[in-house]
Amino acid sequence: MADDSLPELPPLDVPIAVILHAGRLLISQRLPGDSFGGFWEFPGGKMDPGETMEFCLAREIREELGVVIEVGSKRMEISHRTPARTIRLHCFDCRLVEGEPRALECASWQWVFPAELDRFTFPPASKPLLLKLREENVRI
Repeated sequence: MADDSLPELPPLDVPIAVILHAGRLLISQRLPGDSFGGFWEFPGGKMDPGETMEFCLAREIREELGVVIEVGSKRMEISHRTPARTIRLHCFDCRLVEGEPRALECASWQWVFPAELDRFTFPPASKPLLLKLREENVRI
């Protein structure tokens, strides 16, 4: 039975990158000890106090994958309710500027064609983005 006396946590805003390069998308695999460990995701992460979403996204991609990106326009926002709180994914179209990805703070990474996304297991919050990418055939 849920304890209704516990205060609800404020929504968590998480910017994520849709990086298209040579017709393929960059996805990364979450570390085994993380929530949804082993699942695949579009890379990104939580903002530090005082950061803009764009700054956070460029920092997270550099820390996780060792590459420099240019953050473009916001593609969409996804609100996903979990038992603990609402997660808001802010999906940005991004461009690889420099470097070759390396698994620095993720288990693995891959460049995949949009048609291959169905072969990977993503957290439930990613579903609207996956559907939109398929629907648009990744027109970025």
